[in-house]
Amino acid sequence: MASSLLALIDDIATILDDVAVLSKVAAKKTAGVLGDDLALNAQQVSGVKAERELPVVWAVARGSFVNKLILVPAALAISAFAPWAVTPLLMVGGAFLCFEGFEKLAHKFLHSKPEQAALHEELVTALADPAVDLVAVEKGKIKGAIRTDFILSAEIIAITLGTVQSSPFITQLAVLSSIAIVMTVGVYGLVAGIVKLDDAGLYLSQRAGASAVRGIQRSLGRGLLMAAPWLMKSLSVAGTIAMFLVGGGIITHGVAPLHHFIEQLAARAGGWLAAITPLLMDAVVGLITGAVVLAVVSLVKKFWPARTVPAA
Repeated sequence: MASSLLALIDDIATILDDVAVLSKVAAKKTAGVLGDDLALNAQQVSGVKAERELPVVWAVARGSFVNKLILVPAALAISAFAPWAVTPLLMVGGAFLCFEGFEKLAHKFLHSKPEQAALHEELVTALADPAVDLVAVEKGKIKGAIRTDFILSAEIIAITLGTVQSSPFITQLAVLSSIAIVMTVGVYGLVAGIVKLDDAGLYLSQRAGASAVRGIQRSLGRGLLMAAPWLMKSLSVAGTIAMFLVGGGIITHGVAPLHHFIEQLAARAGGWLAAITPLLMDAVVGLITGAVVLAVVSLVKKFWPARTVPAA
């Protein structure tokens, strides 16, 4: 009995060790998607009243947990009954990431700053209009954020599934569940902190008193107010870059000849270039893939317009 117990403990320790290692690998691979998820969800609460920011974040977080409850069993079912579908799904997800990143670039460079400023002013004016139903606006933001979260969560789960595909079912379940929980708590915890950063800065900057401590608090508050917009912009830029790197990396790993070519190119480069060549090539492949997918989507929209329901 003692030997059986020790064997059981050893098996459990081995499984936990595998789960820890694979979770770490999956977390590294999904970090790019996580950065984009963080930036997008932080932007979703723009235009919401300050006292409603945290309730909106919490509502989206609940929706994200529901998304994970759908996606994790679906991923396990695919791994069990259609393992051949994992790579195609990853490729589709990678292409979508590249498309979304290139669409952001296209929108940025095809619209002038005055046009973007006009759109922002129009949004601010609409939200300030007493006739606008802010509850409906808030619900629309929550639904849009949950839809976006579903797509990015599907990509995170797909990448994680690709990491644990050859592992036993228990290990797959543990890794997928832990990644789903940690990513959701981490993303929306950070989003809650980011959206309240300006409020914290405003509170500290308005602290009254002539003491040195109060002076430091006011300086810190002003620093936070200045840093908050730059933080959002930095997250957006980092998320876009990560989309090309992650999406392009998925595409290059899924196309064996291309993957071998990049490996040979990195080997020929040698030195420190060998380390950055795969990243640069992933970014190039991501940009090209995004441009191609955007062109295809634009052509489909042009020649296959959405149907409109005729008026009664």
